[in-house]
Amino acid sequence: MKNEVINPEGLNLKDKVVYINRVAKVVKGGRRFSFSALVVVGNGEGIVGIGKGKASEVPEAIRKAIEQAKKRLIKFALKDGTVTHRVIGKYGSNTVVINPAKKGTGLIAGGAARAVFEVAGVQDVVVKSLGGHNPFNTVKATLNGLLNLKDHDVVFKLRGKTEGEIPSEEESD
Repeated sequence: MKNEVINPEGLNLKDKVVYINRVAKVVKGGRRFSFSALVVVGNGEGIVGIGKGKASEVPEAIRKAIEQAKKRLIKFALKDGTVTHRVIGKYGSNTVVINPAKKGTGLIAGGAARAVFEVAGVQDVVVKSLGGHNPFNTVKATLNGLLNLKDHDVVFKLRGKTEGEIPSEEESD
């Protein structure tokens, strides 16, 4: 799953702006302002990507970020509107703990991580962001966690188990 290239053509992608930052460059005549934008895109069915764009106008920065996000799409394991198991994602000083939740719990997550799960199509999940508050690093830590998710079927094949040997959720609770 990690190295799979996903073609954005034919996907119904939604985008969400996570963060816009005004950046100033001091030059001889004063300050030059530009804008950087962090955007996440997803199809609502387990495919998500992030992008960062920078331009002198906000709409142009967002457009650039969306184009970059479409080039960096990843697919992750999604089961019944939640993640398959607990996972921890790390990037820089940020750590994101992603826990599956029962149906009806809703999306319990902070700002930057929430945007990723909204466009990815996850309805029930509990996410805790630890460490820094930088939205760029938080989004990358969330994506790192999603990349570490494993699908149930893949894990059982690796262990040499069959469908009959898999305990149901009622038995494990």
